[in-house]
Amino acid sequence: MALIKVNNRGQSADFSTEIGATKNLVINGAMQIAQRATTSGSEGYQTVDRFFTYKESCEQLAVTQTQSTTSPDGFGSSYKLDVTTAESATEANDQYELVTRLEGQDLQHLEHGSSTAKSVTLSFWVRSSKTGTYCISLYKRDTTRNITSTYAISSANTWEKKTVTFAGDTSGAIDNDANRSLDIGWKLLIGSNFTGTASTTWGSTTDARTANGHTATWGSSTSDDFYLTGVQLEVGSSATDFEHRSVGQETQLCKRYFQRFGGAQNKVICSVYPPSNTELGLRFQFSPEMRSTPSIDWTSDTTNLTYRYQGNASQNFTRASISSDGGMSEMTEAGGVVWFAGWSHGRSSGGAGELRIADNTTFFLKFDAEL
Repeated sequence: MALIKVNNRGQSADFSTEIGATKNLVINGAMQIAQRATTSGSEGYQTVDRFFTYKESCEQLAVTQTQSTTSPDGFGSSYKLDVTTAESATEANDQYELVTRLEGQDLQHLEHGSSTAKSVTLSFWVRSSKTGTYCISLYKRDTTRNITSTYAISSANTWEKKTVTFAGDTSGAIDNDANRSLDIGWKLLIGSNFTGTASTTWGSTTDARTANGHTATWGSSTSDDFYLTGVQLEVGSSATDFEHRSVGQETQLCKRYFQRFGGAQNKVICSVYPPSNTELGLRFQFSPEMRSTPSIDWTSDTTNLTYRYQGNASQNFTRASISSDGGMSEMTEAGGVVWFAGWSHGRSSGGAGELRIADNTTFFLKFDAEL
């Protein structure tokens, strides 16, 4: 009989086999989940869950992020970066990268800070219009230490599988908590300030150790693009086959960091009640629980929301109608009540009801607990 255990992400694993269902430390490595959007032109977490872009300087560079269906055999999705405005001349302090971050409590078995620190192997599928030597890095936030390696894109516009092994770090333990501990960064546009010092062994992070060996000139043309999928980080010095989790499993893992409520016209966002005639309490329950108490945001400031209550009566309002749109003092990682205040809706009794989307558009209230 197989021995089934549940890890701290809430997924089961078959520990009777050599490779259990949790060997891949990266969430959404097949780029299947994109809760926020499928296309965006902004930096940060904008499209594919758990992956974001970081830009430093690069005053001209503009890039569109997309969850793409262009993918190698065995995968249905990829993360695409498409240069829409090129960086005509790369300055020394320019930096642009694609990053995913991991929690410390999921990395304790790597035994960093001890003589038995374990090696890890990163494998991924990549495709780019620009050939050359690219840098890949691990950055340990808890102790500000990093290590880098390089890989070559040999053929333009061709899917290639890459494998990089990093030694374990015998100096500096990883904190056993729910905070950001390890960043994996695919360097794409890199200025000379970040390439000057060898960094193929673990050491204290400096700008010059950030991307040693990177020579590719990605981002210098609007014909440049970059695709990534099949990302796997696993213990050991060799890569194994990619762990394909179901969409349901991957969605649950992603919702630890980001959840949204809403949809299209007439969709119910949540239940509400009015403690006074100028306040609304919005009740939310997160499933699964989020990593930490999240922040709240809206996908639109102008979409009409309907406050519907006793006797099928209703009133509409927008974000501009209220003076406080995110009182989070009663929220936890499990959920709670968000307070909207400053809108004179006139209900203090008989006002329990629901919040709906009034306009014929897509709208979400977004809760973010990203690393």
